[in-house]
Amino acid sequence: MKQEADFKTLKDIFFIFLKIGAFTFGGGYAMIPLIEEEVVHKRKWIEEEEVIDVFAVAESIPGAIAINSSTFIGYKIAGRRGAIAANLGVILPSVFIITLIASVFGKFQDNPIIQAAFLGVRSCVVALIAVAAFSLAKKAIRDKLTALLWLATVISILIIDIHPIFMILSGGLIGLLVMKIMPDKVEEIIKGRESNQ
Repeated sequence: MKQEADFKTLKDIFFIFLKIGAFTFGGGYAMIPLIEEEVVHKRKWIEEEEVIDVFAVAESIPGAIAINSSTFIGYKIAGRRGAIAANLGVILPSVFIITLIASVFGKFQDNPIIQAAFLGVRSCVVALIAVAAFSLAKKAIRDKLTALLWLATVISILIIDIHPIFMILSGGLIGLLVMKIMPDKVEEIIKGRESNQ
């Protein structure tokens, strides 16, 4: 949808990512369902499949997934200015909240009420991340090959303890290899994605 950004679009991008940044606890992965809801379902700025690709790229390059994905999405919507607006929106709440917490945390870190609150927040964050993972898996695992890649990645990371970046790179290489060996299979998967949009 990339377009020449007008002030209203930039303002909307900024405030949407500000809201996402302010109400997401647990890092970038917990933001995934919120970003998807806002930019795909509510605003219809980008397609569902595009947002999956954005998260895949954002995860595979250095930097925080929240910043990387907001940059990509903002750019896709409104070019460079959109990327800057999304970035500022997603970063500002964290900067403000962390500065505030850092100034008082030493005084309250052993407080049982604070510890209980963080215990509850951590549980909810794990649930948000699990929901995001399940939602992305439903869209990304389309056939036996992608299911096999998913299973191999889970085993490699959890059991064999291979670094995730190697699995991301391996997945990309396997995708290229499959495209070279079975171009019809890749075309079938891509057409399946397009027909679901």
